[in-house]
Amino acid sequence: MSLIEVRDLGRTFAVRRRDPATTGDRRPARPSRRRLRSEVQAVRDLTFSIDAGEMVGYIGPNGAGKSTTIKMLTGILVPTSGHLRVAGLDPSRQRTELARRIGVVFGQRTTLWWDLPLRDSFALLQKIYRVDPAVHRRTLAEYVELLDLGDLLDTPVRQLSLGQRMRGDITAALLHGPEILYLDEPTIGLDVVSKGRLREFLRTLNRERGTTLMLTTHDLQDIEALCDRVIVIDHGTAVFDGPLGRLHGHAGATRTLVVDLVDEAPPIVVPGARTRRVDGPRQWLSFPADTSAAPIVAAVAASYDVADLSIQEPDIEDVIRQIYAGA
Repeated sequence: MSLIEVRDLGRTFAVRRRDPATTGDRRPARPSRRRLRSEVQAVRDLTFSIDAGEMVGYIGPNGAGKSTTIKMLTGILVPTSGHLRVAGLDPSRQRTELARRIGVVFGQRTTLWWDLPLRDSFALLQKIYRVDPAVHRRTLAEYVELLDLGDLLDTPVRQLSLGQRMRGDITAALLHGPEILYLDEPTIGLDVVSKGRLREFLRTLNRERGTTLMLTTHDLQDIEALCDRVIVIDHGTAVFDGPLGRLHGHAGATRTLVVDLVDEAPPIVVPGARTRRVDGPRQWLSFPADTSAAPIVAAVAASYDVADLSIQEPDIEDVIRQIYAGA
């Protein structure tokens, strides 16, 4: 049995809006008190499974149903239809038992107490989850060292920067030793250094503790740095499930190598890439997203005087759009 099992999952929301009274020429008149009821299907016919120890990216455009899925997996929302099991439990019916086996981090919300120092928030969580005090101390010391929180333990949460608070939220989600960690936009608003530190910690967590990670994000670099597998969801259903490289190949997506030359030059010509734009000494070369950039970079560096290089990843919404265009 997989750690997470989802089969034909659906979730429908009822939406009510005021019914405006109309005159004979169809122009709105005084609003009536009657409300019309309609249904919005946020998730429909969703099927996937995740094994213990996997690191899975769960991606898609805004409104695709990602957050609704996470809320059903954690027991916050009850599915309208379908089958759902997490660690062998029904999330909505066994929510308290499941809470001891999962951790959740929402990038735009905090589970910490706003006016309390980090140390006190962690102490409260030890009581809430009834973790053995010795185990709690040992686990907290490990995460404080890995996430460099030692100088922040006596700082109120409201005084922490976004990156510092995110490290605190990650620690809070892991102190009770969950098997599964759900991450919803964990790097949103973080600087490059904070993102790198967080990604390295999550890789270590998965490698050394075998924690299963499910990551929702719009930052494709998070997915590439952490996940071996990607599930793409749009309009409430999965449109792709497989390795990230196969996703790019399936969609025909391209990456862009931005080259800043020392001086202006004709369009760069190297195998495997096509120059699609030139602006002074800067040139943009496109190449298939499922191929390595290394030989192209090496060829450019060997034949041209290069001042700087950078790679632009394909936007995930463009990738999804291309999947549908191909279908």
